[in-house]
Amino acid sequence: MSSITLRFPVEHESVGADGLVHGGTVMRWIDQAGHACATHWARASCTLVYCSSIRLRRLARLGDLIEVQSRLAFTGEHNMNITVEVRCGKPSDEALHDMADCLVVYLALDAHGKQVRVNHWAPETPGEMALAKSAREKFDSTRPAPLE
Repeated sequence: MSSITLRFPVEHESVGADGLVHGGTVMRWIDQAGHACATHWARASCTLVYCSSIRLRRLARLGDLIEVQSRLAFTGEHNMNITVEVRCGKPSDEALHDMADCLVVYLALDAHGKQVRVNHWAPETPGEMALAKSAREKFDSTRPAPLE
């Protein structure tokens, strides 16, 4: 599976006294969706090694419906580059609205913490090809240092 979508309502523990979702909560949702996509693809333990700038475009409130979609953009020898998009809206609305997005990279590891190879993923549709190109450009422009 090259994509995973999580959907859930905003609950009390995700908001502050003002009823708004905390930025750290959005970051947790991004990590959860990215991790689910990475571990499912790698069939191995995975750890987050890179997260691009998270752009928050909209506020979410208690009771809103949240959708977090993670999609493989491209794979390396040991890593998976995944785009994550967060959408929100009222449960009664027909459409959800863009809330946040970013690129995350996970490294596949064995039981001893050593890097393991991941299956290659190749985009097949024009949309997947465009996503891969965009994600690769973003990643290459801010390439993280290797783990020691």
